[in-house]
Amino acid sequence: MLTHLQVQGFKAWRDTGPMRLAPLTVIFGANSSGKSSLGHLLLALKQTALLADRKRALHLGNENSLIDLGTFADCIYRHEIGRPLTFLLRWQLPRPLTVRDALDWQRSFSGDELQLASTLTADKAGQPQTTAFTYRLFDKGEERLRAEHTRTGSAVTLQCIPLDLVHAPGRKWPLEPPEKFYRFADRTLSRYQNADFLAEFALETERLLQHVFYLGPLRSHPKRVYQWSGDTPPDVGPQGEYAIAALLAATEDGRKLNRGRRQKLHGFSAFIAAWLKDLGVINKVSIKPLAKGRKEYEVLIRTHPGAPEVKLTDVGFGISQVLPALVQAFYAPCDSVIWMEQPEIHLHPMVQANLADAFISAIQAYEGGKPRHVQLIIESHSEHFLTRLQRRVAEGVISPADLAIYFVNRRSNGAEIEPLHLNYYGEIDNWPENFFGDEMADIAARTMAAMQRRAAQRQGGGE
Repeated sequence: MLTHLQVQGFKAWRDTGPMRLAPLTVIFGANSSGKSSLGHLLLALKQTALLADRKRALHLGNENSLIDLGTFADCIYRHEIGRPLTFLLRWQLPRPLTVRDALDWQRSFSGDELQLASTLTADKAGQPQTTAFTYRLFDKGEERLRAEHTRTGSAVTLQCIPLDLVHAPGRKWPLEPPEKFYRFADRTLSRYQNADFLAEFALETERLLQHVFYLGPLRSHPKRVYQWSGDTPPDVGPQGEYAIAALLAATEDGRKLNRGRRQKLHGFSAFIAAWLKDLGVINKVSIKPLAKGRKEYEVLIRTHPGAPEVKLTDVGFGISQVLPALVQAFYAPCDSVIWMEQPEIHLHPMVQANLADAFISAIQAYEGGKPRHVQLIIESHSEHFLTRLQRRVAEGVISPADLAIYFVNRRSNGAEIEPLHLNYYGEIDNWPENFFGDEMADIAARTMAAMQRRAAQRQGGGE
């Protein structure tokens, strides 16, 4: 789970400042304020980690990638190509990591959090290159080990603190520059007798990014027939296009979940169907093959008790938009980070509020008798979603420590993010001005307009 994020010099962000990320993190903000670009950067880091080319510092994308960010100049704040792009990720490790000094096995360093801070600049061709990255291993908030890898011109350095790296006999060749934005070259590591553990840091970074998933604001239109031949998709896709395949795959695998500790287990399809009913969008849903042995399936919906079953395409658009969000929240593997944009789109205000309960359940759910430890980072415009979260905090359903809320505004010097302080009573202590519009101004203007209209009617002899 990501615990901290900071971005400098990327798109609208001169500097986000340090951001605390909770199991459920919600980001509000005006349109085009820059909040979406934070998720886009995570996708770029993921597709870079998946890339076979180790020399490319940052894979900005193409038509076949997860995200296409254009050129490096497009990504830099104010397109100032001489400005560095810096980002910091800190995350809770799925299990504690112990580093032992290969030259002194009684000396070890253990931690439960890992932090990566990387700096990228443009080379002569305007392509991104990694000039520095630093790993820090933390245990209960205290730094235990640090590794710094830098490139300044042709000079490359590597040092670890407090562990001293020792050259292997006969291997005092020059250091290789950093690979991608997080890797140490194999030739660099083989230069030392006790540097193998640094490869583990890179593996932990890849493990984190492989478990980052994204659902965009524009979901696929519903279909009358869905194809599924037994494959298991890694996620529902950025447009939710694989939601039905994921639902069928999880059901076929016999996956069972519950909404929290000591609550009743349900099969995956029944679990999602129960949430759709609780949200208030349907009464019943079922997925059936068109015929035995066929790979074509239809999604049938009953909107209320006693109503006939109809196809997904024949009901309101909202269910086809919320279904991928629900499936993604519970389908993703344990220890996943899920970034969603506007999951409440096309939903009735009551359903938007109920969706907050579903996402609270997603971070508290158990599978296989163990917590799923799934993190949700949500971009939203919904006042109803926020109000329900506040209520659940006041009721003790979710702790303020498990919730982080931010508001993004666009200023003359770039995007600015403000953490909202939520107390144990569900109250926001620093409510931003015009958070959901200027409600009082609208009320005052409406009242004044009504008074003026009545006065005009009286003068004209009307009622």
